[in-house]
Amino acid sequence: MYLEKINSPEDVKKLNIEELEKLAEEVRRALMNRLTKKGGHFGPNFGMVETIIAMHYVFESPKDKFVFDVSHQTYTHKMLTGRKDGYLYEEHFSDISGYTNPEESEHDLFNIGHTSTSISLASGLAKARDLKEDNENIIAVIGDGSLSGGEAFEGLDYVGSELNSNFIVVINDNQQSIAENHGGIYKNLEELRNTNGMAENNLFKAFGLDYIYENEGNSIEKMIETFKKVKDIDHPIAVHINTQKGRGYNIAEQNKEDWHWCVPFDEKTAKTTINFGDGEDYATLTADFLLDKMKKDKTVVAVTAAMPKTIGFNIEKRKQAGKQFVDVGIAEEQAVALISGIAKNGGKPILGTNSTFIQRTYDQISQDLCINNNPATIVLNNTSVAGLNDVTHLGIFTISEFSHIPNLVILAPTNKDEYISMLEWSIEQKEHPVMILMPGNGVICDGRKADEDYSNINKYKVEEKGEKVAIIAAGDFYQIGEDVSKTIKEKLEFTPTLINPRYVTGLDNELLEELKKDHKLVITLEDGLLDGGFGANIASYYGSAYIKVKNYGLKKEFIDRYDVKDILIENRLTSEQIVDDIKMLLV
Repeated sequence: MYLEKINSPEDVKKLNIEELEKLAEEVRRALMNRLTKKGGHFGPNFGMVETIIAMHYVFESPKDKFVFDVSHQTYTHKMLTGRKDGYLYEEHFSDISGYTNPEESEHDLFNIGHTSTSISLASGLAKARDLKEDNENIIAVIGDGSLSGGEAFEGLDYVGSELNSNFIVVINDNQQSIAENHGGIYKNLEELRNTNGMAENNLFKAFGLDYIYENEGNSIEKMIETFKKVKDIDHPIAVHINTQKGRGYNIAEQNKEDWHWCVPFDEKTAKTTINFGDGEDYATLTADFLLDKMKKDKTVVAVTAAMPKTIGFNIEKRKQAGKQFVDVGIAEEQAVALISGIAKNGGKPILGTNSTFIQRTYDQISQDLCINNNPATIVLNNTSVAGLNDVTHLGIFTISEFSHIPNLVILAPTNKDEYISMLEWSIEQKEHPVMILMPGNGVICDGRKADEDYSNINKYKVEEKGEKVAIIAAGDFYQIGEDVSKTIKEKLEFTPTLINPRYVTGLDNELLEELKKDHKLVITLEDGLLDGGFGANIASYYGSAYIKVKNYGLKKEFIDRYDVKDILIENRLTSEQIVDDIKMLLV
């Protein structure tokens, strides 16, 4: 077995072509071993095996520096740089992350999980190299639709016109993003593929880069030849390669969207080995609701930035929606400005994506959308500590990030009925830009009826009137609030007031004043950071009052690959811990 003997790129260089091809087979077996048991990014990694082997064969990492865009296609890179055990042996799976990580290896330059950043990051490495008068190769690898992101264009623009030294951009052209590619740049890539790189219209040359094309991106021999041609080059060049996403697993080759990322599965049947049950999920609920709206109203349009399944739009549902569904590619800034324009001109747009990706659009939300106060809707998935848990994909910053923007109304539903009611109201109202936080604790149907009208902005809902302690529990932490209330009744023998704030962008001053009359303590619960969060605003309101306030949420830190239960305990977010605190605070 060759892979077991690979401890560094130097070991790769000792192999001949035939041995390298066997190594590629072993790498795919190791990928399959980890992915069937743990899940992860399937298609991007299976498609890049040969290219990454060739990169390490030709270049001199870590002297030569690799920057992988998103870094979700670096599993082979990790295997060849001393981390093969994380793929060969289940007891070592947790030793490594799914992205490049400088804490793991000197061969990883950045902790990266978002898109379209590699060229810009690598250009900084190149600039520092030139200032120091060093001579290493700088290689940025980008693909999987990442070229549609604005920062990629900014990077190409800078590199092509301002960096007159060694710089290699590897364009991994697998004709796919997470879903299908969108945008004019991909028409140019298709033209270049069809002409073997000879098309007169060449985006990369237009930016000022040199250009080379290799049609056989899954051939180790061809890729070695290609990389030898550009190694130690003295100017920027785009190396455009044609690869097959999911290569080596027929089901993934034929179903690229479904196999971009996977949960644990059975290799023979391709069926998941995790039982998700037969319950509802918010993404599917959202798509079904919007499709029904679209049938009744031709001005309703769903927009996404390469994340259609975030709001449940699989291939079939995208076909049903037709022109009332828009995918702008990996370009969230474009998506926000687009929905502002649609709303301004009488349309009813709904943008759906993961909360971690909406971070890129703070300026567009503030400037293009909220200053203009256009009534567009943004629906965010994975806004919860119970959502994506890689450090690069956290959704726990959402409330702190956006709740301070004027005119923006952020709604935090607490169950299915409330979510659907808020979505319906938001689409039809004409007064505000609205952001809805999709609950992260499952679809809850608890019998509480939701209001139909949310026009009375920042009016909280008292779910149960009590005394002494007021529990203001937002969004999917409402259920923790319910548990706290129940425990107080059982252990402290009084009924607290339980409040569903619904809005996390403002205060219900009237209700907060009313609580002063017969409450000694107010506690707040939010699925997000305490710093700059919803609860901090309530604590500030009561600053000069004779009433105690205790905020519960998450401390400001980057957390990575965590267990949700552990994080809740560390932040004293279990009902038992909260009630213990309440006992002390009421003394």
